[in-house]
Amino acid sequence: MRIDVLTLFPEALDPFFSASIIGRAQTAGCVSIRSTNIRDFALDARGTVDDRPFGGGPGMVLMCQPLFDAVEKLETEEPVPATRILLTPQGEPLNQALCRELAALPRLLVICGHYEGFDERIRLGLRPREISIGDYVLSGGEAAAMVLIDAVVRLLPGALGDEESCNDESFSHGLLEYPQYTRPRVFREMDVPDILLSGDHARIEQWRREQAVERTARRRPDLLDKWKQDKVDDSSMKE
Repeated sequence: MRIDVLTLFPEALDPFFSASIIGRAQTAGCVSIRSTNIRDFALDARGTVDDRPFGGGPGMVLMCQPLFDAVEKLETEEPVPATRILLTPQGEPLNQALCRELAALPRLLVICGHYEGFDERIRLGLRPREISIGDYVLSGGEAAAMVLIDAVVRLLPGALGDEESCNDESFSHGLLEYPQYTRPRVFREMDVPDILLSGDHARIEQWRREQAVERTARRRPDLLDKWKQDKVDDSSMKE
């Protein structure tokens, strides 16, 4: 997979993309991530990429020309078409299902905003898929890009040392993850549940599923309702 990121602050992104799982995934050839500065496509020596909004109002708005030129230039570098993503609080919510969908694509082009927002013609002309990481406002799209790319890259084949790791995590099966323990067996009078030391893998699997259901019911009942409905739908389709 190739991921291009258009940003005003590549220096904020590059260290993150070179570290930990994402860095190892790039070294292993699972993904190639490139940050491109939007200012490189400005028409003046000052690198102007924003201007005051028509009609008045606070802040500055990102201009069409630098972003259109940047997107079109990057897309000529490979014959594989890029899925354009605009990070915005107005977009569809990022969730695990969407991450899996994006991880199956050959190429992503992620656009990070800044300042007060985008010229609306960027949405209309580039027709990106708009994605939000939550119902709050950030100073820019760089933090959102790191969240999205981290969530996508770890799903790529070969990105994780244990390919089963991402299958047991929260949201992978519609539930929150079950509790995990490691050594020591007792820490400050808190014991590891006996079932995990039993060696009975069938009972351990059952306990983990029960814990996942109980934790989801307590913390995210909305997820549990959807999980139950999905199970009903799956059963009816098999009949």
